[in-house]
Amino acid sequence: MPTDSAAVEVGDVRRSRLVRRGLLPESGSQRKLALAGFVNQLGTAAFLATMPLYALRVIQLPIGQVGLGLGAAALVGLIAGIPVGHLADRYGPRDIFLLTLVIQTLSMTSLLYARSFWWFVLAVTVTDLAGSAGGAARGPLIRRFGGDEVPRFRSYLRSVATLAGTFGALAAGVVAQIDTAAAYRVLILVNALTFLASAAVLVGLPALEPLPSPRDEGRWVALKDAPYMMFVVLDGVMWIQGEVLTFALPLWVVLHTDAPRWFVGLAITVNTVLVVFLQMRTSRGVEGGTLAGRAIRRSGFAFLIGMAVIATASGAPGWAAVVIMTVGVGLHTVGELWHAAGSLELRFRLAPAHAQGQYSGVFGMGMGLCYAIAPSLLGLLCITWGAPGWLLMGGIFVVSGFAVPYVIQWAGRSRELADSADHRR
Repeated sequence: MPTDSAAVEVGDVRRSRLVRRGLLPESGSQRKLALAGFVNQLGTAAFLATMPLYALRVIQLPIGQVGLGLGAAALVGLIAGIPVGHLADRYGPRDIFLLTLVIQTLSMTSLLYARSFWWFVLAVTVTDLAGSAGGAARGPLIRRFGGDEVPRFRSYLRSVATLAGTFGALAAGVVAQIDTAAAYRVLILVNALTFLASAAVLVGLPALEPLPSPRDEGRWVALKDAPYMMFVVLDGVMWIQGEVLTFALPLWVVLHTDAPRWFVGLAITVNTVLVVFLQMRTSRGVEGGTLAGRAIRRSGFAFLIGMAVIATASGAPGWAAVVIMTVGVGLHTVGELWHAAGSLELRFRLAPAHAQGQYSGVFGMGMGLCYAIAPSLLGLLCITWGAPGWLLMGGIFVVSGFAVPYVIQWAGRSRELADSADHRR
C-alpha cells in the first residue's frame, strides 16, 4: 500500500498535469474562487430558469405581476454595485463578498414563505441587490488573485460559469418536468445552500488589505471617468450578443424557419461547448488595451457575418435551415469568444488597482441595463423586421466594436494602460 506521502505526491503530479492542460488554475486561491463560482452559478442558473414557474404555480401570482416583480427587482439590483464596490475597495473585498452571499442565503430562503406579491418582490429584490453587490466585490478578488494572468484566469472563470449554467439549466428542466410545489421548493432551498457553500469555500481565501488611493481623488471616481463610462456604454451594447442565441434565435427558428424545434437545444449546445473549450485559448495574448480593442473590433464583424448567415435560413428547407444556422451559430460564437476576451481584459485594465470594486460595479450596471433592453430591441429588429433587422443589429455590433479602440486611445491620454505586454510580444 502506498504511504501517505506517496499518495500526496501522486496527487500533486495529477494536479500539475491538470494545471498544464489548463483544466485547473495554478494557485490555491484561484481554485477556490473558481469552485465557489461554479457552485454559485449552478444554483443560480437553475433558480432563474424556474423562478417564473414558482411564482405562477406555487405563489399563484398573475403573469403580469410576475414580470413586473422580476423586472423591478432586476433594475433596483443594478444600483447596489457601485456603492458596495466602493466599500470593497475601502474595507477589503473578501469580507464584503462573504456578507453578500449570506444575505442571498437569507433572502432566497425567505422565498419559501412568500404568499403575496409584495413578499415576492421584496425577496427577489434583496436577492438581486446582494447579487449585484457581490459581483462588484468579486471583481477585486479576481484582479488581485489573478496576478499576471488575469485575462487567462477570467476566461477560465467564464468557461466554468458556462459549464455550471448548463448543468443548472438541466436541473431546472427536471424540476419543471416534475412540476410540483415540493420540487420547486427543494430547488430554491438547494440554491440557498449553494450561497452558503460558496461562502464556506471563500472563507479559506486570505484577506486582502485595501490599496491606498490618491488623496486628491473624489469618492465616486468611476462615475467621473468619462473614457471608462463610454467604454461601459459601447461594451454594454456588445454584450447584447449574449441574448441573440438565447432569445432571438429560438423565436426565429419557431416563427420564421422550417427547421425542427429541437435545433434550439442544438444551437445552445454548440455555443456552450465552443465557449467552454475555446475561451481560454482565445484569450491567450489578449493583454493590454491595444490588443483587447482589436479583439472587440474583430468580434463586431464576426457578429455581423454570423447574424447575416442566420437570417438567410428563412425560407430554406428544414435540413438546409439547420445547416445554415449551425454555421451562423459557430460564427457568432467566434465573435463571442473574441468579445469576451477583450471586454474582460479592459474591464480590469482601464480601472485603477485601488478602485477595482467601484469600477466593477459600474461595469456590471452597464451590462445589466443592456441585458434589460436586449429582449425588446432584438424582438423588434430580428423577429418583427426579419432579415433586415438581423443585418441592422449586426451593423450596430460592428459600429460599437469599431469605436472601442478609439475610446482606449482616449483613456490612454489620462492613464497608463500597461500596454507593455503588447510591446514585449
